[in-house]
Amino acid sequence: MLTLKKTPGRDFILLNLSDPQLGDEEWAPDHPHRRILEGTVRELVRRVSPDLITVSGDLAWAGNDLAYDALADFLDGFGIPWAPMWGNHDNQGGAEYMESVVKRYLTHPLCLYERGPADLGNGNYVIRIEENGVPVSGVIVMDSHDRAPYVNGKGEESLEWAKLWPAQITWYREQVRALKEEGCSDTALFMHIPIYAYREAHAAAEKAGVDPKSVTPAMADGDEVWNPGYESSFGVRHEGICSYPADEGMFAAILEEGSTKILIAGHDHVNNTVIRHRGVTFVYSLKAGAGCYWDPALNGGTVLRITEGGVAGVCHEYVDPAPFTE
Repeated sequence: MLTLKKTPGRDFILLNLSDPQLGDEEWAPDHPHRRILEGTVRELVRRVSPDLITVSGDLAWAGNDLAYDALADFLDGFGIPWAPMWGNHDNQGGAEYMESVVKRYLTHPLCLYERGPADLGNGNYVIRIEENGVPVSGVIVMDSHDRAPYVNGKGEESLEWAKLWPAQITWYREQVRALKEEGCSDTALFMHIPIYAYREAHAAAEKAGVDPKSVTPAMADGDEVWNPGYESSFGVRHEGICSYPADEGMFAAILEEGSTKILIAGHDHVNNTVIRHRGVTFVYSLKAGAGCYWDPALNGGTVLRITEGGVAGVCHEYVDPAPFTE
């Protein structure tokens, strides 16, 4: 496990960026997408003064070496530890290409990363947040891969968004139990593609008859959007939930272990809901920048506040991209 120290008496701030996803050409010095991404992240860092920056997948496009290196150099410039995880567009390059990116990233001293067990993908690792030598929270990063075969009830085969593998779920259990042995029973789970239970959480929380695409961030704090018991939810869902279409079993493991109180996913660029369901907070991180597709009104990052008791809060920090395009 990797370790970062929390200053006693001060919250540890984690800033998550999701789906920056610029290509080589978009990292040209005066490209508007580069200006938007860099301006957004600079503003977020200025506002929240993070102790750790995480990037929840789709850092670039597989094969775009300049883009991967440019993003790493940019993040290094803040002098803050940063931790990447891979998304489907990263993994589309295959294991050999992914390893070539990993080798370069591991030369960056501020990049926190471990490959993890080779049979689980690339980038399954844990960051311990400790205070006075004692872990107060664990940031668990998992590789959600790219695509996976699926057979529906009619026997029809298709290739769908990938899922966490059974061996990864076993690995997850091992990590939370190892942290518990150190006295830490609070973890946050980060991945790119959401687990199947995001569908369950949204089905339970969203009020029938409300078109999710009609909901604005300003409306999303209102009781007219959420079912009773879910009024603390916020954020919008302007597209479908692009998970594997069958339950991979991860949520059952989370509930059984009782350690993970918050899940962070990216992947679906115009979703940024935060829903507390069955004692676990399901978060779609706010997307950073204009890469691939976006909604300028949903630009920014997601902030976790970690105290001596673990993760104590989550919020979105919206950043108006207009000043960076002038």
